[in-house]
Amino acid sequence: MKEGYEWLWIDTCCIDKRSSAELSEAINSMYRWYRNSRVCYTYLHDNSNKFGKSNGWPEWFVRGWTLQELIAPKDVQFFNKDWVSIGNKHSLAGVLEQITRIPRDVLRDGLSSRRPSVAQIMSWAADRITTRVEDQAYSLLGLFGVNMPMLYGEGKKAFRRPAARNPSRIQ
Repeated sequence: MKEGYEWLWIDTCCIDKRSSAELSEAINSMYRWYRNSRVCYTYLHDNSNKFGKSNGWPEWFVRGWTLQELIAPKDVQFFNKDWVSIGNKHSLAGVLEQITRIPRDVLRDGLSSRRPSVAQIMSWAADRITTRVEDQAYSLLGLFGVNMPMLYGEGKKAFRRPAARNPSRIQ
């Protein structure tokens, strides 16, 4: 490949959602996978130029699962709908902070720069959308440093389990 990588992982293609064991393992590992990646390529299917409020922010920024995809990797490269580079999370930190309300130091250095409070992380996730209610909680597990089994069908109770599972990790 042009970038010199031999392997590529695409979360929408590489997780077998029919297997509850594989899905649970993937959800519990995803933050770590993104954090350990060399680069995360983000394709914005609904963006033709730079970010601009004239047409609204790209849909990617309101999806629940993409919060960890933005914070965890050291390098996130953004591409528009024509696969033209828009920039990376470091060069776009100002506009990304405006879009997401995530402080620049967290965008730049991840959660190692400081340990945000649960309330702060929840505020970043507040306007994000997931298909299933439980995914609103499950998509935050890596940000909270918590692993737990997935129990689809538990609804909003999913928000209570991370704190009960490991209260010392959630400040």
